[in-house]
Amino acid sequence: MNHSIITEFIILGFTKNPELQGILFLVFLFIYLVAFLGNMLIVIAIIYNNTLHTPMYVFLLALAIVDIICTTSIIPEMLGTMLTPGKTISYGGCMSQLFFFTWSLGAEMVLFTTMAYDRYIAICFPLHYSTIMNRRMCVALLSTVMAIAVTNSWVHTGLILRLTFCGPNTIDHFFCEIPPLLALSCSPIRINEVMVYVADITLAIGDFTLTCISYGFIIAAILHIRTAEGKRKAFSTCSSHLMVVSLYYSPVIYTYIRPASSYTFEKDKVIAAFYALVTPALNPIVYSFRNKKMQAGIRKAFTFLKH
Repeated sequence: MNHSIITEFIILGFTKNPELQGILFLVFLFIYLVAFLGNMLIVIAIIYNNTLHTPMYVFLLALAIVDIICTTSIIPEMLGTMLTPGKTISYGGCMSQLFFFTWSLGAEMVLFTTMAYDRYIAICFPLHYSTIMNRRMCVALLSTVMAIAVTNSWVHTGLILRLTFCGPNTIDHFFCEIPPLLALSCSPIRINEVMVYVADITLAIGDFTLTCISYGFIIAAILHIRTAEGKRKAFSTCSSHLMVVSLYYSPVIYTYIRPASSYTFEKDKVIAAFYALVTPALNPIVYSFRNKKMQAGIRKAFTFLKH
């Protein structure tokens, strides 16, 4: 049951400096366009190309959709508040933003692990790949991703809805996220903090560990590749994937593992930008645009759309 007496929140954003506001508006608009258009290009290319209807590309398609939802749930609203003097968001709008962002956060973490597992099977067991990663396995893995993400989002959004917000109503952040909302609560937040901690241990640290283990086996398999060129390409791909994964998991783990009383929002806003804004823009570049099959798929999709 919703006990809140506040009907809207004020979003402070990154800065109160008017000159910096203009620069940040352009920066975030650019990030959003890169993330949205890049991920949309992947969605179109995979949907319109039958050759890309394989497990690896289906997972990339799912990641692109998650990234579109993640950035769209945050950036347009943030750009709107930067242009208006009030900088307000309704209580319902804030809770909706929280739900979709928390959903995309959970989905992305589990998807990274799923994609790492897919690559582990492809590289370490190439002869059995098509048998193991069949249609049923793909559906099962994607269903698991969805189930975990929805459960995670419902739990945290539901627990926030139980809190009383009686004032102040100023969110010292650039969007409605769990930590700044807990800081505004007038009611006890102990159960919220416990559930956030549990989710951080199981989803963030757990998935990061499984992803690193998968890449560890992949790197061990790469070391047995005989050609120097083959090793170089494989290591280049693995290192870039691990860089993006680390850039995503590290700030998420850091943000959610601490109690609400220890948050320092000036620093935490910058940290949140990495997993909420930067990673969704980087994913298409690192995971897809460097892939030759994806490049061919994008060209084919453009040719198809022209006709």
